[in-house]
Order: sequence, then C-alpha cells, then structure tokens
Amino acid sequence: MPKKGKSNFDSRYPSVEDLRAKAKKRIPKFAFEYLDGGCNEDINLHKNTAEIREVELLPYYLSKHSGSNMKTKLFGHSYDAPFGIAPVGLQGLMWPRSPEILAKAAFEHNIPFVLSTVSTSAIERISEITEGQAWFQLYHPAKTKLRDDIIRRAAAAECPVLVILSDVPTFGFRPRDIRNGLAMPPKMSIANILQIMGKPNWALQTLRHGQPNFETLRPYMPKNLDLKQLGQFMDQTFSGRLNEERIKPIRDMWKGKLVLKGVACEADVEKAIQLGLDGVIVSNHGGRQLDAGESTIRPLARIAEAYGSQIEVMMDSGLRSGPDIARTMASGAKFTFMGRSFMYGVAALGAEGGNHTISLLKAQLQQVMEQICCENIQDFPNHLIQK
Repeated sequence: MPKKGKSNFDSRYPSVEDLRAKAKKRIPKFAFEYLDGGCNEDINLHKNTAEIREVELLPYYLSKHSGSNMKTKLFGHSYDAPFGIAPVGLQGLMWPRSPEILAKAAFEHNIPFVLSTVSTSAIERISEITEGQAWFQLYHPAKTKLRDDIIRRAAAAECPVLVILSDVPTFGFRPRDIRNGLAMPPKMSIANILQIMGKPNWALQTLRHGQPNFETLRPYMPKNLDLKQLGQFMDQTFSGRLNEERIKPIRDMWKGKLVLKGVACEADVEKAIQLGLDGVIVSNHGGRQLDAGESTIRPLARIAEAYGSQIEVMMDSGLRSGPDIARTMASGAKFTFMGRSFMYGVAALGAEGGNHTISLLKAQLQQVMEQICCENIQDFPNHLIQK
C-alpha cells in the first residue's frame, strides 16, 4: 500500500514558475532547453497556457459548504487528486533518476505516474517502486515483434493502463535541440562541455548515478552506438504514425485499460470509441510537434461535451498550476496530466522535487475549490463561466 505523501512543501518555491527559474540555474542549458522548448517558433507552447487561463470560474460565496474533496475515481481506482505525471522522454538527462523520484512521489501521494518508452528507467523498475500502479506509454515500434514484447513486459509489470501515443507521426522541428545536438548521450561539443562545467552539482550527480540511457529499450539496442548510429536505430525502430489497423491488435492483446494520447479532433475520438478504447488524452505534446495547431483547451471543451459520457476524456499540455487544473476540469476534463511542471520540480530540488511539486499543486487546487465553493471534483463544470 502507498505511504501517505508528505503535505509540506518548500516555501521558497510557491509556484511552478519559481521551480522553472531554479531549474534553469541548476542544469546545463542544453538539458533545460530540451525540457522547456517547443517546436518552431514556440507559438503553441505559449498558447496552450494562455488559452487555459482565459477560462473563468464562478464562485458561490453564500452557498452552504461542508468542505472540498479532491479524490477522483478513474478506471476503477480512487486517486487523491485529479492530476497525474505525464510521460516525458530523456528524463534522466534533466536530473539523474528523475523517473524514479517522480514515480515514488506519485505512489506516495496516490496519483498516476506515466512512464515513457523513451524515458531513462525501465518498466520493471518503475513497477517495483509503484507496486504495479504506474501507467506505461507506448511509442509505437515499427516491428510487430518488438511491439508485442514491450506490451508483454508492461503486462507482466502489472501496469493497469497502457497509453498509446498518436501525435508523433514525425519528429518535431525543435531549433534548440538541433543547435545543441541533443541525443542520448548529448553531443559533447565545446559549448555543451562548458555548460556542464558550469553546473558542477548536476555533473557530480550524473557521474554518481551513471550516464542516462533508454533503459526500457536497452535489451533491443546494439551496444556502444555512437550518436549517428543511435539516431539511425531510433528512426528504424519506431514508427510513430498510428491508424486503426495498428491499434486493433494492441486492443486485442492488452487486457487492461487502453488510452489514446495526442487527440486533437472529434474524428479521432470517434475512432477511439469504435475501437473499444477506454480513454483519450487531449494533447498537442506540450506544443512540441505542431506550432500551427490549436491549443489543447479548445478541442478539450468540444470533445468532453460530445463524448464525455462515452469515454474518459483527459487533457495535458499547458497546465502549470492548481488554478489551471481547475479551469481544465471545469471545461470538461475527467483528469489532467502535467510533464514539464514536475520536471522543473526535480531539476530544481532533486530528490525532493516530486513531493514538493505534488504538494504545491494540491494546495493550490484545494484553495481554488474552497474559494469557489466546489465540494467535489465532478462539480467543477457548475462553476464554468460560459462565453
């Protein structure tokens, strides 16, 4: 059983923006820019948060209020808050053992942690930390044999939810990463070496814990790949474009809950329902794939209204605070996820970053609920100011 998560947080960092500022000072520039940046001109990156914050909530100050409860039931499990930790690639690059730090904190606070295929801890290790409660996100392999083997490993690790990623049919065009030569391990240009020398704590922690690697993929990777060979391996091994024919065998094979992440339009939600999926996550990959698309809150509102009674509708991309979670829930989301916010926390505070960030978001969300007289999470839509 999970331990009760700590409720205190570091008063020096009372917002995610404070954590972001600390993280920027604490880790090398190439690592921070990988985490912080979007694609192309970063338009959708900033639009995500800005348009969430256009949503307004109505408070009822004279209504009877017996207290606010953040507990949320999703896929048969009662979580202590309506938010989880989204999958993020290359987590160990930002701070050593990041997936393990965040998985442990999520387990103790009873919220979901989602491990990415291209993160830096293995499915089995994260399952051990969370006693089989972690979710797993599958980045679709090009070969059926590899796909099936990874899915079997996720099932053996008792992952209750498999998330299949739909919004990376091609790699995003990210100018910062191109300039920085970002890969695993990062390209050791003179600029990158100087950045590492300027962050001795990060360098020492990385040296102590070892160079990060794609641990879930390690059994399938040839040894001692150089940067060019690693890029070729990733291109040949994964084909991110999903379609109905690729999803059907996954649905047949996976006996747990199956969620489609990266949904941005009603047509894809309809197909997900027809294919027997259990949930969708409205997402634009944190503004890292399509700079010319919508922010997430716009399609979320439409999709939740049209399909919320037929499938679990969740959202990520752009949320940075408890009020952002409240706005998203009021707009129709059943649950929310955040990636960067938690990584800022770990990059800023190391082993305490996961607990601090979860505690911070819980405190912020609790304050909003009490302020507007919202007793339960499912009551948030009653407070939405329609425009």
